[in-house]
Amino acid sequence: MKSAGYHAVALNGLKCADLVDAVGRVHRHRCDVLDLVSPTPGRVLFGPATVISYFPSCSVALDPQRYNFANMFYEAVGDKPEGKVLVLASNGYTNTSMGGGTKLFRLQEHGLAGVLTDGRLRDFEELAGYDFAAYCSGEATHWGGGVVTPFLVNVPVVVGGVGIVPGQYVYADAAGAVVFPEGEVDEVLDEARKIAAEDKAYRARVAGETISRPSTGASA
Repeated sequence: MKSAGYHAVALNGLKCADLVDAVGRVHRHRCDVLDLVSPTPGRVLFGPATVISYFPSCSVALDPQRYNFANMFYEAVGDKPEGKVLVLASNGYTNTSMGGGTKLFRLQEHGLAGVLTDGRLRDFEELAGYDFAAYCSGEATHWGGGVVTPFLVNVPVVVGGVGIVPGQYVYADAAGAVVFPEGEVDEVLDEARKIAAEDKAYRARVAGETISRPSTGASA
């Protein structure tokens, strides 16, 4: 697989729809997450997934001293956090906050590419001031820790109806997100480039079309 620098260049000009179409030429399963919002919708999210899966809060079953965002974050990202996408799986709690500006400041400090969740995030204004990209189901105002707790790290999860396995690549823009296997990054990006070129050529042909009006047979 080519370098991260190559991938950053190869992504230039590509859109979520291009990548979804490219994945679809190889696989037939759903790979796109829809109905996402972002504090910075013009910002692109791209990188390998590292995962935290949430579970309904219970201080008896899940000791808060063990099961908290800080512990789970550092366990998930490991010793090479740079460029990773933190995936937060709400497990059905899509209207609950998975985190906000204070907790997610760790992404800024450790150079992650950003965060993707099918739950909500707090503090959009604060998140917009960070360097990473954030995509979620909407903004929250209420703290979510009394409802859900970070529970498992780097396990397969389902986010927005799409299966995500740690290490798979995540791309997101204002249109949505797409997930594809790590070993197919080069193939997907190359295919997406071809699709973008085909679409451009098709638009050029449409621009050259003329409208032919059938003769009515009547004299002028």
